[in-house]
Amino acid sequence: MLAKHRGHLVDTVLVKGSSPKVRIVRFRIAYVKNPHEVPHLQLKKSRMYSPTSQASKVAIGIDFGTTNSSIACAGCSDGVQLAKFPYLGGLTDAYRSLLYLQQVKEGSVNTLKSWTGPEGIEHYLSADVKGRLIQSLKSFLSSRTLHGTEVFGRRYTLEDLIARILRGLREKAEHQFGIKIRSAVVGRPVHFVGAENQEDDCYAESRLRSAFDLAGYESVKFEMEPVAAAHHYESTLDHDELILIGDFGGGTSDFALVHVGPNVRRRGRVPGDIVGNAGVGIAGDSFDAKIIRYLVSPALGAGSQLRSLGKILTVPAWVYIRLERWHHLSLLRGKDVLNMLRGVQAQSLEPDKIGALIHFIKEDLGFHLHRAVQKVKCDLSNDPVATFQFSDGFVNLKAVVERASFEEWVSEELGQIARCVDSLLSASGVLPLDVDMVFLTGGSSFVPAVRKIFETRFGEKRIRGGNEFTSVARGLALTAMDLSISRLG
Repeated sequence: MLAKHRGHLVDTVLVKGSSPKVRIVRFRIAYVKNPHEVPHLQLKKSRMYSPTSQASKVAIGIDFGTTNSSIACAGCSDGVQLAKFPYLGGLTDAYRSLLYLQQVKEGSVNTLKSWTGPEGIEHYLSADVKGRLIQSLKSFLSSRTLHGTEVFGRRYTLEDLIARILRGLREKAEHQFGIKIRSAVVGRPVHFVGAENQEDDCYAESRLRSAFDLAGYESVKFEMEPVAAAHHYESTLDHDELILIGDFGGGTSDFALVHVGPNVRRRGRVPGDIVGNAGVGIAGDSFDAKIIRYLVSPALGAGSQLRSLGKILTVPAWVYIRLERWHHLSLLRGKDVLNMLRGVQAQSLEPDKIGALIHFIKEDLGFHLHRAVQKVKCDLSNDPVATFQFSDGFVNLKAVVERASFEEWVSEELGQIARCVDSLLSASGVLPLDVDMVFLTGGSSFVPAVRKIFETRFGEKRIRGGNEFTSVARGLALTAMDLSISRLG
């Protein structure tokens, strides 16, 4: 539990020039020193179920996402069934793609426990002394420099950490579906985050496959996520269509032009049904980063100055670049970074702001920040003006922002998405008039400026949506069932 007492309070006002259209109310920032030192421990290997065969009439689809994951079963009941997970007294079909590690004393022995998904969030939120919260691991799959990280004195590979999430997802779904899961059709983006060529994509896919192997899956087939969404949309049709799928995840935006419909399924799918696909490493996380840049970072010292050897210098910017990717915040908790920031604070002309930044990092507040950012982004999708609020009892931020400001901040990202769509149409030789329907899925598909990209090209009447957070998993399960039937046939 965080301490209730406060340090001294300082008010700051964000300079109006940081954005021409944003209306900012006064920030109030308070921080106290409250370090939580965690002793180093050895992490024990989790025991997995012994392999058993999966029911032949059951097909599993897994959408392992940057932010959320979901798992669907075709054949477990009528239609496609989504696994649901307990969360804060209710049920959710969104399994957060995170891993929480916390030291626990059992008798006289210190051990390290781990939890994933909604259970991981609950343990993180209830912990008096915070452990290590690791998120958005999918975004690092294409990186050839990030092989793993140190957890309480022991190093783990990226594949090890992802495997823990995938194993937790599998075991909870097994309990709900009443089967052992050993094979699945798994979604992957057209291009992984950070991938610059096909070799990078193959490298990222091979690492993801290794993680599934470590998690106890014996057979995994990958399918492009937008193609899977197309298969879900197809299940609602009584006629054939050429559709454009826009799948907006946390790390990537993916697009596919696909022929779908009952006649396509009846004759059997052929490679030519997929007219083309494209993707770009711009999505929800990129939008979140801009909100943090304009609403959070200035209150934590971004752009402020320090005095060193008689010179006035700007506070190092690279820390705030990491802050913009909120799941990178835990990577800043190393002693070298914190010592550097303490040195900056000692020389800063606005030391309270740097103190608030140090508090953010030490308390690993990335998840709380993410929730505040997600809320204001969602509110701006529904209303032209919204209020951003973040408070943990030490740092308190509040700002009123207009949708027009947000759209200006993300204009570059919107342009990249629009160019990706236009490039796909051009490369495929397809005119906007040739597309029967556009199916948009994923959280950012609700952002008005994103929808406008498609409305201006295809018209509002041709835009469709539905099951925006689970359509990929549903489509993957249907794909898995088709493959199962074709093998039996």
